[in-house]
Amino acid sequence: MSEALHLPIIDLSSQDRLSTANSIRQACLDHGFFYLVNHGVEEELIKKVFEQSKKFFSLPVEEKNKLSIKNHRGYTAMYFEKLDTTLSSKGDPKESFFIGPLRENHLNQWPSEEDLPSWRSTMEAYHEKLLSAGIKLLSLIALALNLDEDFFQKVGALDEPMPFTRLLHYPGDVDVSKEEVYGASAHSDYGMITLLLTDGVPGLQACCLSNLTRLALIVNIADLMERWTNCLFRSTLHRVMPTKQERYSVAFFMDPSKDCIVECLETCCSETCPPRFPPIRSSDYLEERFRVTTNTEDYLY
Repeated sequence: MSEALHLPIIDLSSQDRLSTANSIRQACLDHGFFYLVNHGVEEELIKKVFEQSKKFFSLPVEEKNKLSIKNHRGYTAMYFEKLDTTLSSKGDPKESFFIGPLRENHLNQWPSEEDLPSWRSTMEAYHEKLLSAGIKLLSLIALALNLDEDFFQKVGALDEPMPFTRLLHYPGDVDVSKEEVYGASAHSDYGMITLLLTDGVPGLQACCLSNLTRLALIVNIADLMERWTNCLFRSTLHRVMPTKQERYSVAFFMDPSKDCIVECLETCCSETCPPRFPPIRSSDYLEERFRVTTNTEDYLY
């Protein structure tokens, strides 16, 4: 993982949709990762998201624990999750905060306006922007798979999608003398696609990603999309290395509707390449992945 991987740059605002779709297809065949620019998230909002994220994670532990995760929403403390279950370590040394679909806002947990004014409005604005970008991107991914651009709407994946924003904080004072300590151990993501925003501090490795700009989103194909495409599009393993620097990032997981059935696409199988996976209900797959990797029974959404 020593050689930097220079990923394709996809312009979401391009008017040449077929050319953009072809570029996405090649990126997904080669890497499962690409950069996304002109995605509709303003620089000022990105700045505010990182500022508000730092304010939350700077709160005393007892204050953060008041918002401990429920219904897969809220705060997760250090070592909550072990993404690589083959490691002997107790878990990944990071803390995070989950925000679920805004149509189910009654399930989301929010810091008080008194403690963190404008925190909720900032995160809601970012969540909505990323949902819009994700839906646009999925229409291009459908074209890249030789499908109608509204394919994911037709199969119900976007009837009531389950997008989650996850704020992540990797402390810089973790003991890295142990061989098996990672900010986030090797894993693939679970849903359709992930759109990641970083603060520019290096650490993410997928054959060693190079940093483009903190305004670009890093997009990767996730497990359910790999299943849909019969492994044509890769859900690539990646991890976060400890760097002795404090690091913040924001992951947006674009997951399909709970009842959506994920099964091999006709354009991705043949007599010589039959389906590798049986059909599966989206929420069944996701819940099992959460159950295996988290140190809690609160993995249902």
